[in-house]
Amino acid sequence: MTLWLVSPSSPTGNDRLIELAGIDLWMGLCTNRVFVYPSDLNTDQFKYALSRTLSLCPLVAGRFLLPENDHYFIKMSDHPIPVTYIENIELAAWPTELNVISDQHKNYLAPFIDEIQTQKLIYGSQEEPLLRLKLTCLKQSGEWILGVSWAHVLGDGGASSKFLNTLSHFYQNLDPVKPLPVFERRLWQEDEADQSLLPMMKYLTHAALSKDKYKLCSHWEDIYEQLNLSFSGKQLAKLRELAGGNNVTIQDSLSAYICLTLNTHCYLNDAQHCIRRIN
Repeated sequence: MTLWLVSPSSPTGNDRLIELAGIDLWMGLCTNRVFVYPSDLNTDQFKYALSRTLSLCPLVAGRFLLPENDHYFIKMSDHPIPVTYIENIELAAWPTELNVISDQHKNYLAPFIDEIQTQKLIYGSQEEPLLRLKLTCLKQSGEWILGVSWAHVLGDGGASSKFLNTLSHFYQNLDPVKPLPVFERRLWQEDEADQSLLPMMKYLTHAALSKDKYKLCSHWEDIYEQLNLSFSGKQLAKLRELAGGNNVTIQDSLSAYICLTLNTHCYLNDAQHCIRRIN
């Protein structure tokens, strides 16, 4: 196993403090993702792309501060991000039958993720990074797996996707998609709360007990059937060529293909389910 510490290409955080809004304070949660690539990944190019992305997103290279006055901050301290690299000689190929939504009692994806230690954040440790990455090379198949663990205090899944999309653009020598990130938080004050907007916030008005939420989520297998799709490197390159060549990323061209396929064969003349926009 090899550990790389990747720093921002240029320090842009300069120890600035960003105060967090209440919705960011799900300190015990992190977003974990796994991406499988069918062909070789250039580690030097990946580290270079990551360093450029960190300069553009200094919040990610910061540390979570837990003061005693009920205010919470991220200090944009330009720390390096740990990237773990490991070679796997036992697995013949990526097992396509793995569930995208993992069984809550048995996480098969855990060996491919270097998970954020959220308990350290809760207890005020300033040593724990807010992003951890893990690269696994399957030597038998030549596939590469990127595991991502993203602390929720950085933002939700949308913020994580934006960061990874920017990383992908830099890796493919493309300019990042605008608008570029702005690191500000609009903090709600008690005397500013507009009660008339409360019915729109279903995550507050329709909140339920955690045990009810987990029970609902555990029934996904009874409602949905997982569909596994596998694309070769040559097929992905062809999709990118058809979608506009070097002007778009491989991931964007793949997403466009899947949406077009669903709209053409599943949602034709179905305005309610037709996919018009994805994030």
